[in-house]
Amino acid sequence: MKKSNDSKADCTQAVTDSVDAPQFAEFLKDIVARFDPQLRHTYVNNSVESATGRRVSDFIGKTNRDLGMPAKLVKQWDSQLTAVFNSGRSSETQFAFPCPTGLRHFISRLTPEFGLDGRVMSVLAVAQDVTEVTDLREKVRVLESLVDRSDLPKPHTNNAMSVEAAAEYYRAIVESSDDAIISKTPEGLVTSWNPAAQTIFGYSCDEMLGKSLLVLLPPEKSDEERFILERIQAGETVEHFETTRIHKDGHRVDVSVTTSPIRDRRGHVIGASKIARDITAQKMAERQLKLTASVFTSTIEGILITDRKGTIVDINDAFSRITGYCKEEVVGQDARMFRSSNQGPEVFRFIKMALRELGEWRGEVWSRRKDGKSYSVILTISSVRDSYGNVQNYVALFSDITPLKLQQEKLEHSAQFDSLTDLPNRLLLSDRLHQAMAMCQRQNQSLAVLYLDLDGFKYINDNYGHDVGDALLISVSNRMRLALRDVDTLARIGGDEFVAVLANIDSTHDCIQLVERVLGACAEPVHIQGRELKVTASIGVTIYPQDDAEADQLMRHADQAMFEAKQNGKNRIYLFDSALDAEVKTRSLQQERIALALLRQEFVLHYQPKVNMRTGAVVGAEALIRWDHPERGLLAPGVFLPAIEEHPLSETVGSWVIDMALKQMVEWKLLGLSLPVSVNISARQFQQQNFVNHLSEALANYPEIDAKSLELEILETSALEDIGSATKIMQDCHRLGVLFAIDDFGTGYSSLTYLRRLPVETLKIDQSFVRDMLDDSDDLAIVKGVIGLASAFHKHVIAEGVESVANGKKLIELGCYLAQGYAIARPMSGSRIPEWSATWEPPAQWTQAL
Repeated sequence: MKKSNDSKADCTQAVTDSVDAPQFAEFLKDIVARFDPQLRHTYVNNSVESATGRRVSDFIGKTNRDLGMPAKLVKQWDSQLTAVFNSGRSSETQFAFPCPTGLRHFISRLTPEFGLDGRVMSVLAVAQDVTEVTDLREKVRVLESLVDRSDLPKPHTNNAMSVEAAAEYYRAIVESSDDAIISKTPEGLVTSWNPAAQTIFGYSCDEMLGKSLLVLLPPEKSDEERFILERIQAGETVEHFETTRIHKDGHRVDVSVTTSPIRDRRGHVIGASKIARDITAQKMAERQLKLTASVFTSTIEGILITDRKGTIVDINDAFSRITGYCKEEVVGQDARMFRSSNQGPEVFRFIKMALRELGEWRGEVWSRRKDGKSYSVILTISSVRDSYGNVQNYVALFSDITPLKLQQEKLEHSAQFDSLTDLPNRLLLSDRLHQAMAMCQRQNQSLAVLYLDLDGFKYINDNYGHDVGDALLISVSNRMRLALRDVDTLARIGGDEFVAVLANIDSTHDCIQLVERVLGACAEPVHIQGRELKVTASIGVTIYPQDDAEADQLMRHADQAMFEAKQNGKNRIYLFDSALDAEVKTRSLQQERIALALLRQEFVLHYQPKVNMRTGAVVGAEALIRWDHPERGLLAPGVFLPAIEEHPLSETVGSWVIDMALKQMVEWKLLGLSLPVSVNISARQFQQQNFVNHLSEALANYPEIDAKSLELEILETSALEDIGSATKIMQDCHRLGVLFAIDDFGTGYSSLTYLRRLPVETLKIDQSFVRDMLDDSDDLAIVKGVIGLASAFHKHVIAEGVESVANGKKLIELGCYLAQGYAIARPMSGSRIPEWSATWEPPAQWTQAL
């Protein structure tokens, strides 16, 4: 009795499920053949050549009878094929065939292939050579029969000797076989185990004798041994049963097993012989075939197979999806039907040459769809040769890259142009600037590089939203583009910053006239969503080759000049000069040294006490940064802070000051001193988008400190530059509990409207007025005015720069009791504050005033 192996059937089914699969059947050692309804061969794989001695081409279009197959086999095959065509059901047959190497035994599975109308259009046969197993099983059966007779009395006759010789011959076969030959009792206990069994399964003879074969079975196949024993005990043979066993080291082994019953003289089953062949490599090849066939049908790339003359023999589904042609429309046609006029014949001559010399070609070509439209593909063509090296087929693999080409164009545009304004971006600007500089050198001309920043754009963007800000940028950029010439390049490099390259500049005067046109275009009102909005521009200019620098340096020089235009009042042009450049370089070196000082922890905080001059109470202290420079000693902030005023370092330094001040307050509190501290905040730090978040995080790190003990001092000019934004930031800080003071009050706008709107608690009278108020009536009037404003708006007022007892006394008389200055105490380290606070007493003139 035969039991077909499921995995083998699955593999065969995978081959037969697709009419495309035989193109990949060359992977198999099994013979694969396809028959049409007239029982003619329409396909055979290369394995037929070694089995029959005939070339593949000899079979195509011929029946078995035409090929001269023995009449008995012709009758068997014709009957089997006709039955499958008529019934539409698979079948299996065994046959022997006279091959060049002798008679070979095969098992063949015949599988129907159906057309769209449901009728069987062809039959696919896969024949497996089982000669060795069949022969070996027969030899073992005969020899076992002879050996079984050895228990009879053996007179010294030739017959007795033949039995012994047969036994020896049997042993030799068993010992030398590449297949595992195992015998076992009807209960399944091993009684013999040859060397090949040890090679295949890893267990030695000593380890297996008397043991059950269950040790070899995977858990999911534990019922197979019971099934086989039942068949053997019933006197049946299990032939070519494909299954899986477990090697001693744990890996799985695919095997083909034939098990036959062993009988005694009376015909009783006394055991079983098992022949197992290792088919792991074959199964791996079959799985590869199954995967390859799946790839053929499911890949998104088009596949076209032709014969050696270029006639199409097969396509996959992706080919139809890409080209619009179905299989019936192209099979049998010349592959040249897809040529497009988008390329010349030289391309195809080159492809032919490459296939002839190298066996393959890969490149980009144009092809033509069924609807006549051309499309671009990446094409790979490979030659498929037979065992003699002759070209049998060509396989073309291609991908439609037309969408990719369109996407590539979009990506290239996106990589070179700004997505909002569609102006060139920094990358394309750099390329055009280099080209323009090369042109200047060849033609002895000049060019100008403009660095432009919009004034007031941040206010519009923050107050009206990003949509309005984007619309403004688009409108202004269009106006600037119209103000320039066709030979010029205008680029957006980020935010509200633009760079223009003006080519063919004859003179500085001509350059300035052109830049003024750009300046005027920026200043024109823009109407967006019913609003009339207006910005201006600050433009820095450098001219090449007068400024004989590299391209990147020219842009930096123009940027430096733009910064100066902003500093000088905005809405203006500033020409780069070398003196400015030297100053910027010096500033840059200072910034690098300050950054290094932060890393080396060279900065320290000193604290100047604030007192109530009438009562003598210490009401707080102002944190003042100092640089403990290793070579120059202790440096005041005025020496180094201006260098980072407009640099991101100012934010880093400012955050460090806040953190150190809070840390110092904690240390004082542990000593029993609760002293509020004020910290100076630069305009850049105050206006940064995440200032409030950073402040909140800093306070959270020191939960022991009441946020009301921290006061932030901001300059009047920075607070009033963008009062809307400043007010919001201050209100957010108020929600954290932090208080505000306006530093140097009286030196800026001093607008009563602004003062009314700003949520501040304290006004600080600038020391320049306090210091000379006893001798300068104007300064005295300003001090009186500030004190009056503070009283009118219910603000605290504190005077800084009190350097004499007389100044303090006068302030008390004017109604200002809070002060700080050298007459009270110089700034000192945090460690000295507790002792100073405990011992300080105000002058008698102050406590007795009024």
